[in-house]
Amino acid sequence: MAALSDLTLRLNQGLELDSAAIASAAAALAEPSDEAGDETKAAFLRALAAKGETPAEIAGFAEAFRDRALDPGVGDQAARAIDVVGTGGDHTGAFNISSLVVLTLACAGVPVMKHGNRGITSKCGSADLLAGLGFKLDAPPEKLRAALRELGYVFFFAPAFHPAFKHIAPARKRLAAEGRRSIFNVLGPLINPGRPAHVLMGVFSEEWTPRLADTLQRLGAAGGLAAHGRIDAARGVDELTSATDTRVRGFGRNRDLDTVWRPEDLGVRRADFADLAGSDLEGNLAIVEALLAGRGPSGLADTVALNAAVALWICGRASTPSEAVPHARELLLGGAVRAKIRATREFFA
Repeated sequence: MAALSDLTLRLNQGLELDSAAIASAAAALAEPSDEAGDETKAAFLRALAAKGETPAEIAGFAEAFRDRALDPGVGDQAARAIDVVGTGGDHTGAFNISSLVVLTLACAGVPVMKHGNRGITSKCGSADLLAGLGFKLDAPPEKLRAALRELGYVFFFAPAFHPAFKHIAPARKRLAAEGRRSIFNVLGPLINPGRPAHVLMGVFSEEWTPRLADTLQRLGAAGGLAAHGRIDAARGVDELTSATDTRVRGFGRNRDLDTVWRPEDLGVRRADFADLAGSDLEGNLAIVEALLAGRGPSGLADTVALNAAVALWICGRASTPSEAVPHARELLLGGAVRAKIRATREFFA
């Protein structure tokens, strides 16, 4: 097994890591370490980012940490299920769109396996909002399996399913203090412990959109797409939105998709990006209430419906995304999502 410091030297020479090297690196990163070991890990992650992670390397690390994840025991539903997830890191302050998309899809009968964490680069992450809406993050595995069966969705709280990550946290904190990213900034959306066959992934950077689509292709996803919204020439968002043109790249059965979508082409009106503004947990809960009462920003309602429609299309429930938008909008605004939130609170009461 190659030492992590030797692999760092290899990266500094611009060499790509093969599968054996990735296995060695993942094993070293996942081991407990002292302060010197944490700096060795940080040096490796710096070198990997400086070289530029290839889809093969990202897929290799994703497979290594998928194998280290705790199994929630939902494999019987994985082939029909989808995850709707973003990489984070776009610093736009947008509302947590994916959480309402999850509830909308569950109302449509599509099993959703959501995997995420509390807000790190935002004031309110998916875990924060879904917990605020009644989902119990620390529920035991049998309760989570029952939630998927009875509610149609489940949330896998990342820290509970990836114990190896606690040994990487000190190195990641060092890099964050330096303003640096690492491969772990994009691994989260790729290592859902439920292994759903379909993924709708928002990507923080247009440059990374085809890279992560190619990664999911290598990981064997049945279908899905990676998407990056263009706010303006200098800014983007890790979402498919009604306020942006969106660079999309497919994988699996959608692998031939490689284009830019406009809201008008997908059956929604173009909105102002301000409609998508989020807040802290209390503020986002108020936005949810306003939205479900028909008083929320129309651009946000359209964005949730659009993402749900695209997910329905990915899962084979619609022939085109635009065809599914009216159905998704009715589920969101017609009372079904409000009923799903009520059922969630009762389930975990």
